[in-house]
Amino acid sequence: MNMNLSKLLEKLYQKLLSKKTKERSEHVILWIALASFIVHLLIIGLIHFNIITIDEPSNLLKNPIAAIYTPFSFILVYEVYLLIYYLPKSTSIYISKQYEIIALIIIRRLFKDLSDLSLSSNWFSSKNDLQFTYDILSSVVLFYLIYLFRVQRTRVYRTNENSKNHFSSISKFISAKKWIATALVPILLVIAIYSFLNWVFGVFQPLEANAISFKNINNIFFEQFFNILIIADVILLLFSFFHTDEFHKVIRNSGFIISTILIRISFSVSGIINNLLIVSAILFGLSMLFIHNKFEKKLVDEIQESNEIED
Repeated sequence: MNMNLSKLLEKLYQKLLSKKTKERSEHVILWIALASFIVHLLIIGLIHFNIITIDEPSNLLKNPIAAIYTPFSFILVYEVYLLIYYLPKSTSIYISKQYEIIALIIIRRLFKDLSDLSLSSNWFSSKNDLQFTYDILSSVVLFYLIYLFRVQRTRVYRTNENSKNHFSSISKFISAKKWIATALVPILLVIAIYSFLNWVFGVFQPLEANAISFKNINNIFFEQFFNILIIADVILLLFSFFHTDEFHKVIRNSGFIISTILIRISFSVSGIINNLLIVSAILFGLSMLFIHNKFEKKLVDEIQESNEIED
């Protein structure tokens, strides 16, 4: 029974998350992104020349700059797929992908901010101009924090024993991560399709009918997906106890979950609080990884000193 389940898992995993599938998905998404950009520009042109009419169209359907928003959205969905792809391979790369996604969401939001700019002399009294300021500053800070996270991510110190029990626990933990990653792919597809259809319905319906669902376009898809991600992270944390009970690793993994929760909470607020929560989430995750690496280095030094004494 266990052998059959293992074979089924491996078959599904190779079908959904193999390198070949990743490369095919990348090409498909790039073509979809290009097509969506052209379609968005055409719709803006048709509205501009009054060939089609939409009741109270948003700035996304008025300003050609905003057309960049649509292909960027499809690219972001692919980035979420990459996050799932790297989940069984490396926890730190998986978390890094979360941070890259939220940074790209901010960059995408800048295209929307640009279409909303009032460019008045009273810059700091305009809500849209202020949001643009918050987002452009946050994007620079996030870019640097993600760079620092990558630097820390590459500083890996091996402290575990090469025992059979150790390799067995790693194998089970990787298998659990593969199950979770494989389950996340269809969930990603369902949420993405539902969000897209809901977004299209929201664009072409009167404002009163979709005021709640269309309140914040930047939250569409990602708010729901990060809810799922938190559950997956908690399950991963519990499974990690079968692999290791080392204090610094448990704290690091717990810290990453808190970081993900802070990112999810950021979708519930707007303005500068949204930006501060996102920056705080990544700064917290970076701090956890930095201290974890200090712990690992200390343990390696202690092992080396012990071996030298024995020699």
